[in-house]
Amino acid sequence: MAVDPANSKFWRPVVLTGIAYFLAVPASLFGQSTAGNGSAAQPASGDVRDLQVQVSELKQVLLQMSEQMTQSRQETTQLRDELEALRKQVASQGLNAGTSGQSGTAQQVQGTASPQTQPSTQSQEDRLQRLEEQVQLQGAALGEQNQIKVESTSKFHVRLSGAVIFNVVNNVGSVDNLDFPELATKGLGYSTSGGSFGMNLSQSLIGLEVFGPTLGGAHVSGNVQFDFAGGYAEQPNGAVLGLPRLRTGVIRIAGANTDVVAGQDTPFFSPRSPTSFAYSANPEFSYAGNLWTWIPQIRVDHWITLSDRSKFLLQGGILDPLAGEIPPTQVTRVPGPGEASRIPAFATRFAWSYGVFDRELTIGVGGYYSRQNWGFGRNADAWAGTTDWLLPLSTRWELSGEFYRGRGIGGLGGALGRSVVTDGPLSDPYTEIQALNAAGGWAQLKFRQTEKLEWNGGFGEDDSFASDLRGYPYVPEGYLYANVAKNLGSFVNFIYRPRSDLVFSVEYRYLHTFLIQGASETASHIDAGMGILF
Repeated sequence: MAVDPANSKFWRPVVLTGIAYFLAVPASLFGQSTAGNGSAAQPASGDVRDLQVQVSELKQVLLQMSEQMTQSRQETTQLRDELEALRKQVASQGLNAGTSGQSGTAQQVQGTASPQTQPSTQSQEDRLQRLEEQVQLQGAALGEQNQIKVESTSKFHVRLSGAVIFNVVNNVGSVDNLDFPELATKGLGYSTSGGSFGMNLSQSLIGLEVFGPTLGGAHVSGNVQFDFAGGYAEQPNGAVLGLPRLRTGVIRIAGANTDVVAGQDTPFFSPRSPTSFAYSANPEFSYAGNLWTWIPQIRVDHWITLSDRSKFLLQGGILDPLAGEIPPTQVTRVPGPGEASRIPAFATRFAWSYGVFDRELTIGVGGYYSRQNWGFGRNADAWAGTTDWLLPLSTRWELSGEFYRGRGIGGLGGALGRSVVTDGPLSDPYTEIQALNAAGGWAQLKFRQTEKLEWNGGFGEDDSFASDLRGYPYVPEGYLYANVAKNLGSFVNFIYRPRSDLVFSVEYRYLHTFLIQGASETASHIDAGMGILF
């Protein structure tokens, strides 16, 4: 007969046996020491204390495990009861629908339910399926309660997460990157025919989360995330051997109404990105109006509750003053123009949220400032003003987006990654510089057809000011985007989630890139992807 690990008759003797064993270890050690060396050989008091501490920690761990298993059993019982009640309710509604169908109306003969019955039945069926999935996951969790998934040198819980993402891509026209393009360009590589096809696994993700101690009522946690889009191996077929890349990683101290966050994260004053499964290595509308670059930062988030449905968020912090420059070497880190200024970047954001349609309507405004030192006494002030919004229009429709206006913000992904324009090489002390002005933004409309299927469409634009580009016409060598004045992007996709851990997606994206001279390039990108989350 199979043994249920959640059964108290099974694990209670095991726990008691384990405790008895560890309590017996100090006595056995003491007896061996005394027998071997006589009365002069006494165990060190420090060793005894260490063993007592270990026994105490073991008791605490076993007590926590017992409480967790008890809670899990209660949750599983509750879910099963609710599942059974829903099954009876759905069966009852189906019987009533069948009885009313005997009236002989043309609509019911064709198998079409009344407007009042169909949404209710569909909603109940969706909820029923979600509950079945939750019961399965809860049962799996109970079965694995005693297993150690990720071993840690500390006593804190560590969780592994991530996604295996496989993409099949096809490009019509020449683009800057075959797998997840951001610009339409003239022919690159062997793409003289104006198109390309490929497959990749480089957007797969791996993450680790650690749940740390509680300090003065505040919970400490941390996470770090990697992907494989950090470049390509210099060997045959190295284009499909993506190199690991650090994306984000933060340490969070979360209090009742205030969080302190330190690490590398998205700009908190520009927190949103469009919904896309085809663009996970770089968010959708990169270099097309989306300020997204992952930046080391320290910030404070404080919530003020205004009512049961409304709250206000205040954020402020300092960031690494990145300027968008390519590192001159892969061996050591040298100061860029932002770091050379010897002061951090400063940013803030204010956001108001209000509950509507079981979601939050949010409107936020933010600001950013940094100083840049380009050598030979040439300084530039970088700044940006941002606004973002998330507007539920109904239970199924949602409008979101961002807008920015700034200058010198190539380090944030604005102005195609350029912070300044010049009239000559930067190595020349007589070369003049100008912080590049730019404006951009994006908007997305989302339609949730069902709980598992959603449609998204959006448009984005990044526009560098023509007066700055014409006044400082020098184009640095080796900089791919230096001659780009404006970049437009639009997309439409659908994302299907048959389960919470399985995703399918198809996306079409159109790119239109304008050069300084007035010429333009266009390209289309089609992506079919699937992923399994863990």
